[in-house]
Amino acid sequence: MWRLLGQPDPFTVVELGAGNGLLCRDIVAAAGELPPNFLSCLSYVCLDRREGKLLNGQEPYGVNRVAAAGIPFRHLAGCIISNEYFDAFPVHQVTVVEGTLSEIYVTQEEGDLVTNAGALSDIALAARFDDLDLKLEEGQVAEVNLALRSWAQEAAQALHRGFILTVDYGDRASDLYSAQNRRRGTLTTFYNHTQIDAPLRYIGRQDITAQVDFTSLVNAGHSNGIEMLGFASQGQFLGRLGMASMQQRLRRLELPQIAAQANRAGMVDLVRPGGLGDFKVLAQGKNVENLELWGFGQSSAVDDEVQDLVDNIPVPLLIGHHLSLPKGLNMGGELEFDLGNLFDGPETG
Repeated sequence: MWRLLGQPDPFTVVELGAGNGLLCRDIVAAAGELPPNFLSCLSYVCLDRREGKLLNGQEPYGVNRVAAAGIPFRHLAGCIISNEYFDAFPVHQVTVVEGTLSEIYVTQEEGDLVTNAGALSDIALAARFDDLDLKLEEGQVAEVNLALRSWAQEAAQALHRGFILTVDYGDRASDLYSAQNRRRGTLTTFYNHTQIDAPLRYIGRQDITAQVDFTSLVNAGHSNGIEMLGFASQGQFLGRLGMASMQQRLRRLELPQIAAQANRAGMVDLVRPGGLGDFKVLAQGKNVENLELWGFGQSSAVDDEVQDLVDNIPVPLLIGHHLSLPKGLNMGGELEFDLGNLFDGPETG
């Protein structure tokens, strides 16, 4: 992205929902291994609604942290990135009752929280499905994020020229709102890292998420001068960026068995079909027409320029702040998988 923009200085990266700054630390550390001058041009901003608790109590050198609900910047040249950001947006839950699109509300009956269907609180809910040319079936449940358009407006105002890179779980609208595959919607809750799917329990003490409608996210961007540049599964995206060769180089490092197992498990998990490999990666751009980004395209092969870059940077390894899967999960035969075999599935975009 930096090179396609003509190597601007500064090249500003704004991370949305940066939390404790772990992703920022990894990106900045990796930037130091990339071609000359990139790190010196990199200006990284951790943006979050709250100050949050930082790793080691401080950000890396050259990184700024901003607490704000929106995107309080203008005239940026660079990239707005997010990882599992949009799935945490508030959503409206709707269903069809006797042929009419209705909204599901939380009410109270005899001291207990219950759900009941009623009239739509916002006509934009019906308009969303009209825009998508989709119709829910009787009794089908779905979630709608109405904040996408206002978010796209903020992003367009902040970004003068550059990119938006979104990594999240979700799908195109035709699949996300499929009555055959997702009749009960995608609203999911986690309590103490365990999926329980009970939104009316543990109020304020559990995570509530819903999968991202990438079609509506793309449409919201298009309405604000932000165009789609690429869309792929995380497995395909990382595969095209040389993940398989990273695995091969990891083997040659001759790490202690426990470290080797943990690092291999992490690489495999990121691209596993049916798991994190099914996350979606969406690239959008403003004032960057006809620019082709690495990681996307119709071929699963790794571009020669990408391969050369990957071959000349260190293999990323787990450090203390990262999750070691073997310590928390029963990692069995999957550790014997060859990552190269995971990138040969059907194309996503």
